[in-house]
Amino acid sequence: MEPDSTSQGERRWMVRVERTVGAVAAYNHRRPALALLLAVVLAAAGGFFARNLRLNANLVDLLPNSFESVQDLHALEQRFGALGWVAVVGEGGNAESLERFANDLSPKLEALPGIRFVEAKRPSAFFRDRALYFLSEDDLKEVSRRLEARIQWEKQRANPLYVDLLDEGPPSLDFSDLEKKYGGSAGQRLSNNEGDYYLDPDARRVVLLAKPDTTSADLGYSRRIIGEVRGLLDAQDLSKYGPDFRVNLTGTFQKKLDQQAQISRDIAVSSAVALALMLLYLLFHFRSALAVGLVLTPVGAGLAWTYGLVGAVYGQVNLLTGFLGAILGGLGIEHGIHLLGRYLHLRGDGESSEQATRESFTHTGGAALVSALVAALTFFVLGTSRFRAFREFGVIAGVGMLVLVAAYVLVLPALLGLTARWRWRPRLAAASPRHSPMGRVLVRHRMLITAVSAVLLAGLLTQVPRVRFDYDFRSLEDQGLPSFVLDREVNRIIGYSQTPVVVLTDTPEQEQAMVHALQETQRAHGKDSTIDFVASLSSLVPADQQAKQAVLQRLSKQLEDVPEERLSPQQREQLASLRREARAQPFTRNDLPASVRQQFQSRQGGTGGFVMVYPSVSLSDGKAVRAMAREVRGVDPEGVQRSPIAGEAMVMADILDMVTHEGPLILGGATLAVLLAMWATLGGLRMALLCLAPTVVSLLALVGLMPLMGAKFNYLNILIVPVLIGTTVDAGVHLLTRLSSPGSDFVAVYSETGRAICGGLLTSAMGFGALFLADHPGLNSIGAVANLGFASNLLIMLVAFPALLLVLSERRQRRRRACRVNENETTVAGTPGSKPATHTS
Repeated sequence: MEPDSTSQGERRWMVRVERTVGAVAAYNHRRPALALLLAVVLAAAGGFFARNLRLNANLVDLLPNSFESVQDLHALEQRFGALGWVAVVGEGGNAESLERFANDLSPKLEALPGIRFVEAKRPSAFFRDRALYFLSEDDLKEVSRRLEARIQWEKQRANPLYVDLLDEGPPSLDFSDLEKKYGGSAGQRLSNNEGDYYLDPDARRVVLLAKPDTTSADLGYSRRIIGEVRGLLDAQDLSKYGPDFRVNLTGTFQKKLDQQAQISRDIAVSSAVALALMLLYLLFHFRSALAVGLVLTPVGAGLAWTYGLVGAVYGQVNLLTGFLGAILGGLGIEHGIHLLGRYLHLRGDGESSEQATRESFTHTGGAALVSALVAALTFFVLGTSRFRAFREFGVIAGVGMLVLVAAYVLVLPALLGLTARWRWRPRLAAASPRHSPMGRVLVRHRMLITAVSAVLLAGLLTQVPRVRFDYDFRSLEDQGLPSFVLDREVNRIIGYSQTPVVVLTDTPEQEQAMVHALQETQRAHGKDSTIDFVASLSSLVPADQQAKQAVLQRLSKQLEDVPEERLSPQQREQLASLRREARAQPFTRNDLPASVRQQFQSRQGGTGGFVMVYPSVSLSDGKAVRAMAREVRGVDPEGVQRSPIAGEAMVMADILDMVTHEGPLILGGATLAVLLAMWATLGGLRMALLCLAPTVVSLLALVGLMPLMGAKFNYLNILIVPVLIGTTVDAGVHLLTRLSSPGSDFVAVYSETGRAICGGLLTSAMGFGALFLADHPGLNSIGAVANLGFASNLLIMLVAFPALLLVLSERRQRRRRACRVNENETTVAGTPGSKPATHTS
């Protein structure tokens, strides 16, 4: 396969770059001490800046501050404090001991510094005694009418002269229709009417909710609060509540710490396993411990430099960038396999160490530079995302790819120079074999292999419409962690979600208007509404209480006339409750239980209030969360300025909207950037398209394989698509660059380059495979999809693509032979005295 003159002309500037890289490598080979000293100084500086790197797994910090949900959340935290609770769960006692535990621990918890208040009891009794005030005046009159009808019926039956000709039954005292009508009110839902404690006697659990003063995003504060609570619990004599009594913690703060600890463990374990696998493979690939050291030393230096930059610029790593060490290590080792493999091959041909170094870095190094530039450009396109996890991943990975190439140019030639001075001569086993059986098979059966590959690809393309996007936000968190499992039980015991959406208001009038508008929206949506109920101080203090009191006073007198002897036990109990409720006095906000008031009051005082919107949908359902965000944000009370609407649901909705919007743009931008970069560096559009073809085909194969493997895209693993574009294109660059050299033999080039491609893709897969070992489901899915993509690319690069190149090359050679024959015939025909040539069509 020979490049045409046009392509050679277009690549002149790239040839100069390659020669420069080769010259720099040769200089470092001659002066190894200077190069290694510079590398050590840079690595030491990198280690210094990276020494205080910390992990931040908080999702809110991954969104830009310009987002509504982030600004509103900061406003809420400033006025209200922490979103969420520290939930203390006592388990293993009977109902009496569980209540005693709640009573004993509640004041001690509230005395801890940083705890604003503790909810140990439901406000059930307060709202139960005042339930009639939450009925409308008309419905109170309906209660009075039903009672009066029953009283008159009873009086008639008590008269011995009364004869019931119609034999009608007693008027019903069933008020279940009114209970159903008002059962969803804020007071009823918050009290839940299931006892005075957050207690489940069947599960033998009781819950205490402690409200910290600061947000759980501050991990140092979260650790201190959880540590203080655990210290208090450890100091208690739990045996007095039962022999099997125990205490566990859950809630937003404990879940955040558990997730942080899990991701830290994932990073440590997965990176260690990935490093071990890479070491084992390199030993198998090169059969030399020294060769393994030659490959890994530049990678270690490059990673030290990269994380030094990360520490200086960001100061922390996030959910994705924490794993970049393993990922960049795998991608960097790929360059080392190609460079050292070429060096060993040239040494086996009798080249001197310096000449082999210059030649390796001129050609293979040039290809490595092209592939690194292309990969970096793809990562930088990903770095344009507003989602901080993607943006930082893209920027750090892009810089890391360039830094790793620089590390190889600086360190590897210097190490090779030292080994040459130490008279190290690589064993022939370390070099790649001259000819592989697979290369001969490809040459012999190129047409059949190409046809079979096309059929398999067509079959996979039929599965593409079946690929699905997983809208379940549980892919962002491990729902199997003990604190997450217990938190769901706490929500069940409480009876509503612990994570409502909060609307901030400035005045009581705005608060009332917002509550009314939200309730109207809920009614308008009917059963499709994502709102469970709306609560605020204004909704907990009913209007028109004086007018209602007058009706209740008349009702109270009626209740005294009801003959109890003719009622069933259940009706007598209901009558006693009605008498108690009818005697209740009007109440104001100040009369509400302290535990209720504290939930709706600013920690800074003032007149500002809060409207709690409790969801009726699961916050792990992405589609439902987006619908809730639209429903709540669509509320616009007349005369009320825009109110901040904060909560986990709003943040999740913004993440999903952003990923959905940016995904196609990033994918298109990455593909275009890669194509333009290769066009510029490889010297022609045809060459660039050929290099990009295996990547595009492997991505299509990946999408087709996912439904068959039961895999789905989600909010995190969707980034694998542009990443695979940048990281798999270098295999095509290396193969085509070598085949384009004058006089290249396909079987020999395939034997050497194919082995390096296989090793490079395997080590890259091992780097991403570190995520496959993670317990975190989102990170795990990234590893699974990435490895499926690398496996597809490996098969295409080693089998389908080389066979296709052979077919295209054979076709091109036939056209050239035909052209030369036609030219010769034309020349002969134009010679004087010759007979005209005969052509058949």
